[in-house]
Amino acid sequence: MVSHPTRRSSRIKLHTVCRISETSPPSPMGDEKESKMSQVQFSAPLNKQDSTIWQKRQQAVCVRHAFKHYGSKKRPNHVLSNLNMTVAKGTIYGLLGASGCGKTTLLSCIVGRRKLNGGEIWVLGGKPGTKGSGVPGKRVGYMPQEIALYGEFTIKETMMYFGWIFGMETKEIIERLKFLLDFLDLPSENRMVKNLSGGQQRRVSFSVALMHDPELLILDEPTVGVDPLLRQSIWTHLVRITSSGDKTVIITTHYIEEARQAHCIGLMRSGRLLAEESPQALLTMYSCISLEDVFLKLSRKQGQANQVVELNVSGGALGLNKLSKREEAPYAAEDAQVVGLNFHQSKEVLIVDHGAGSNGDIPGKMTEVVTKECEDCGDCFNLTSRGKIKALIQKNFEGNFCRASLLPLRTVDDRLAIVNDDVPIIDGNCPYNHTCSMKNLSCRYLDHLDNHTVTEFYANLTSAMDAVRAGDAWGVLYFNENYTDSLVARLALADTADNETIISSEVQVWLDMSNQQIGLMLNRDIQFSYRDFAKNLLETCRYNPKLGDIPIDFMDPIYGNKNPSFTDFVAPGVILTIVFFLAVALTSSALIVERMEGLLDRSWVAGVSPGEILFSHVVTQFVVMCGQTALVLIFMISVFGVKNNGNIVFVIMITLLQGLCGMCFGFVISAACELERNAIQLALGSFYPTLLLSGVIWPIEGMPWILRYVSLCLPLTLATNSLRSILTRGWPITDPDVYMGFISTLVWIALFLVVTLTILRFKRN
Repeated sequence: MVSHPTRRSSRIKLHTVCRISETSPPSPMGDEKESKMSQVQFSAPLNKQDSTIWQKRQQAVCVRHAFKHYGSKKRPNHVLSNLNMTVAKGTIYGLLGASGCGKTTLLSCIVGRRKLNGGEIWVLGGKPGTKGSGVPGKRVGYMPQEIALYGEFTIKETMMYFGWIFGMETKEIIERLKFLLDFLDLPSENRMVKNLSGGQQRRVSFSVALMHDPELLILDEPTVGVDPLLRQSIWTHLVRITSSGDKTVIITTHYIEEARQAHCIGLMRSGRLLAEESPQALLTMYSCISLEDVFLKLSRKQGQANQVVELNVSGGALGLNKLSKREEAPYAAEDAQVVGLNFHQSKEVLIVDHGAGSNGDIPGKMTEVVTKECEDCGDCFNLTSRGKIKALIQKNFEGNFCRASLLPLRTVDDRLAIVNDDVPIIDGNCPYNHTCSMKNLSCRYLDHLDNHTVTEFYANLTSAMDAVRAGDAWGVLYFNENYTDSLVARLALADTADNETIISSEVQVWLDMSNQQIGLMLNRDIQFSYRDFAKNLLETCRYNPKLGDIPIDFMDPIYGNKNPSFTDFVAPGVILTIVFFLAVALTSSALIVERMEGLLDRSWVAGVSPGEILFSHVVTQFVVMCGQTALVLIFMISVFGVKNNGNIVFVIMITLLQGLCGMCFGFVISAACELERNAIQLALGSFYPTLLLSGVIWPIEGMPWILRYVSLCLPLTLATNSLRSILTRGWPITDPDVYMGFISTLVWIALFLVVTLTILRFKRN
């Protein structure tokens, strides 16, 4: 296959422009003779492959044959198409192009936020994301298009946060802050970011990128909305920091003409670089008076060339994603030939040096270069640092304590409306004689009923019924006017009593059974109160109290008490459900908020790993969750009277573990969902199935067999059974029903954390 001469020449030109070696820094004072002398000192020439790799390491940024697309393989959206780019150390590189041409995607790949589908990138001598590269990390300062700041922070807190992330000392951060406040004309350091104007917020974002004085500064639209005088001041500062040759700047801007101050310009359109030259060289080559005219001419040429290229591309997207070996061979040869290109801004000439040099000291083997890069890395192999964790935890505390919610709890008011025509009621007082007296027996019975429920007297049956219909009471008890006499006659006559006497001696009850649990509890309390009333009356009159009881003797239960309540059954599940879903509510939107504000991406570019972000959230949310757990347990035990027959330490442990499990489930939702409303829908959607199928309200033993297996696969089921065994049975942790709840909770926590980290790492790329 014969390559087209025009295509080959254009690629050679694309690779040869704007190459600056270490021997000739890009300044008007550059000396061409020194560059040639350094070339003579090179006595151990590298082979073509090693020299190409070595040259890529000498540039600040080197992009070769970059392809990036989104979407499915059948219908990919190509953002970068065989892009080549070279940024020399110690220069200002202006990346110009219309919105949507791929500038931001290219910068994201350079800082290691995204990975290419094809091609390679070298940044500061290494590949982004690899050990020892320092990228992402503190070697790079990145200002994205969006503000990417936390609105609840003040300017000072913002600087402290990112300064700690970059490993700076507090004293050093404060000194740097004073300079940046003055340089960028920022308001008081105590102003909150959300209260700043748009231009002020962009300046704060720019100051974050400058905070740690990085080797490579990448600025995406830094001068948008900035005063012209301040804009010129920013460019002056960029020129000054690059003059020493050890700082490099890549800047994108909508103000094309201001890019004339850059050492080199890359004009980008439709995922490709149309040209890569100095501003003056571009104006001279295309005989234009403005860079906008140059860009227009190149865009027209690209449009004409695309019509020819489309005829040579077969297989649709395959032709853009993968080059054949025959096509790659001449490109590799060209890369090897352009080693050592030097661009002198003062003379606007290109000097081809076939034996690259770097301060007269060029390694003869690539292994020596790799060793040098790793030595420069310093602490690149550390898993984390105290500064990062300190900054992340402080940020999470600031953001989450103000949003922490507490559960409002209240007791159930099982009020009964009483109508007593048997005894005149004066000021709600129903008198009776505590001795063996057969008078006012209705009041004597109501005294026993008051021990179980709340009663309120009404004048007549109609008003009492209306109170139930209005929701002011759960039922009505009615005593007719001959209740006491009829009850005494019934006891005296026994089987000879007539029906009228029997009916008059009965208490008539109307209950509101719309709430089955409350209705059943009132039904039980009314019957038990009558039993206690009869036994007390018989005992007072020196009769055997057993005569007032039913002829079935219930002995003391093995577990629980003789008068169990529904609260005792549901309390363990309710406690864990409340703690679990409170934790889900705390964390289900934590990462989404940071992602939408751009703070998550910026932290990743600063070198923060997904594990560090997740750890900081776990620590801060766990503190909040501990407070909520304590309140829930206090309310349940002291207010609702839930009895604990086991070890309180195990109760606290299983509750905290379930809270941690809920937090981790919330992190999964937060990592998987892009929008906050989707996270809320997913969290609420998981609440009801979990509540109904975890044995909280509906016993597992009463479920169909298929639902039993589904129930066992939920994180709350075994934990609820474990807590119920501790509270009601007092079983130790050595019992299988108890320790299986702990084991299942730990397994779910580990599973949720692994899933969260996997999603974060996937989205990070």
